[in-house]
Amino acid sequence: MRKALGFAAVAAVSVLAMLAVVNGSAHATYAGENGRLAFGININGNTDVYSVLPDGQDLQRLTTDPGFDACAAYSADGSKIAYCSSQSGTIQVWTMNQDGSDKQQVTHMSTQAIFPDFSPDGSKIVFSDRQVPGSPKRNIYVINSDGTGLTQLTSDAGDNAYPAFSPNGSKIVFTSDRTGVRQVWLMHADGSHQRQLTFDPQPKDQVPDWSPDGSKIAYLADTHGVADVVNPSWGDIWVMNAAGHNQRQLTSGAAWYGTAWSPDGTRIATMDMPSRTIYTLSAKDGSNAVAVHPGGLQFVAGWQPLGNDNQNEDGNDG
Repeated sequence: MRKALGFAAVAAVSVLAMLAVVNGSAHATYAGENGRLAFGININGNTDVYSVLPDGQDLQRLTTDPGFDACAAYSADGSKIAYCSSQSGTIQVWTMNQDGSDKQQVTHMSTQAIFPDFSPDGSKIVFSDRQVPGSPKRNIYVINSDGTGLTQLTSDAGDNAYPAFSPNGSKIVFTSDRTGVRQVWLMHADGSHQRQLTFDPQPKDQVPDWSPDGSKIAYLADTHGVADVVNPSWGDIWVMNAAGHNQRQLTSGAAWYGTAWSPDGTRIATMDMPSRTIYTLSAKDGSNAVAVHPGGLQFVAGWQPLGNDNQNEDGNDG
């Protein structure tokens, strides 16, 4: 059962539903040493992006506007954060330096622009849109990081969301319900060769994430009977190889939400839905779940890579 929430928290949950339960973004994890975790936190009725060390120390507030700020995703070199923000009115994709400086609006769409993820070289950002709150349709777009060159990658077949570049930039993982049940899909970075990776009856939700070496994908399988665009769903974390084979359940009977692999490949950050708190757990077997920084209504995290070992290959997709 979820904990009772005050009025401000309920309002935040309403925004959460509008964004199909906003995460720390669908995003690739790039290899290196483990840096900071960035995620939205609702404190006193306002949701801003914060960052913190993996041990919960040195919490820093990165956004201070009165709007809704979440969806944090780091660039491959750890120097930039892409995020979604309502500071200009409609929720759009913005970028900032990892310390919160130099905030720049990237998208200027008439619809909401959400769930951004940097390409490995930082030149592009992939994201999904939201037509109106409660709309059953989303599509995936890519745009240059300076806001030019907007290109639509999916074509209104079902609801498409939560895109993430592979660590070498050649592919994008995403979710779609175009075949009836929301599943994990894969496409080339230009939108071609779209194909389904998971086929079981359990709907998949935010957010799939690549392992730092590009060989695996972690994803969420709903085990609580809720899986539509406007309602939060949560459940267990699964892992498969990048071609969709060797699917294995990492947790059992859980209420996790979202996945973000640590840059060293040993941990996965996720959110405990009942408490709305970010945890990290073993990427090997789902054990040793540790709360990062309890406090506030939290949104799924992105993990900052440190180091330069970012040239990785995807698993063979046939």
